[in-house]
Amino acid sequence: MRLISVILVFFLYFAETKGQVDSLKQSNDTLQGRSYLLQKVNRDGVTLPEVEIKEVTVYAHPQFPKKSDYRKYERLVYNLKKVYPYALLVRNRLIKVNADMSNIKSDKERKDYLKKVEKDVFADYEGDIRDMTITQGRLLIKLIDRETQNTSYTLIKDYRGKLAAAFWQGIARIFGTNLKEEYDPTGDDALIESIILEIDAGRL
Repeated sequence: MRLISVILVFFLYFAETKGQVDSLKQSNDTLQGRSYLLQKVNRDGVTLPEVEIKEVTVYAHPQFPKKSDYRKYERLVYNLKKVYPYALLVRNRLIKVNADMSNIKSDKERKDYLKKVEKDVFADYEGDIRDMTITQGRLLIKLIDRETQNTSYTLIKDYRGKLAAAFWQGIARIFGTNLKEEYDPTGDDALIESIILEIDAGRL
């Protein structure tokens, strides 16, 4: 699927942006793991150790009154298992490229570096992305927004300009896809979020 493969390359090799550094840093914290400092707190004259732990979200197992609903759920799980690794790849590659670019001072060296990354990405992943269905492509765009905190449209606009963003949005609409679509883990994408958490936990 040429559209998705091109968009994926945009994500993988354009890393420096005014709004992206913070989100990448946040993702990098997740990737590398955070060091937690054990705090001392005084409660009723007794000094106790205390550490802030990450919030845990509990999801109920989905119920399906109809077999057709269960088959749709199974299909969604299958598609997410296929595309989720690529969303993580995008996040990880963006972090690496961002770090590498921060150490390159010459504009020419930066351009050469980006061209090399683009070439490597196409060589390694274009075939896989081309084999994705339109449904899988839509999910990938959603999950990239989940991992980078930026819509596909915003990323292309920031790195390639408004004209390129408008062009690819027009192509995307032909395939029934919207590059401006945002990931909503507590709303329309709640089921996707619960499946992703189950995949992360190793239960799916």
